[in-house]
Amino acid sequence: MIRRHVIVTGRVQDVWYRQSCQREATAAGVNGWVRNNDDGTVEAVLEGDAAAVERMLAWMRVGPSRAVVTGVSVAEELPRGEQDFSVR
Repeated sequence: MIRRHVIVTGRVQDVWYRQSCQREATAAGVNGWVRNNDDGTVEAVLEGDAAAVERMLAWMRVGPSRAVVTGVSVAEELPRGEQDFSVR
């Protein structure tokens, strides 16, 4: 079990990024959350097995079709036992 704190930059708000992220995370078996920040970025926490989290990180570098991702910052954190994946 690993946990990653992610900040995504680019055109990532108002393009269904959060909802698509929730769908992808649920399909991958990853728990955590995703939210929009006031500065135009999207922030997320991903928790799950390493392969599933890496799959999500790969998806987040592209995002949904209307998104234009220009950067993804990833920080390691200690797992906290997230139980589901929510949009905040």
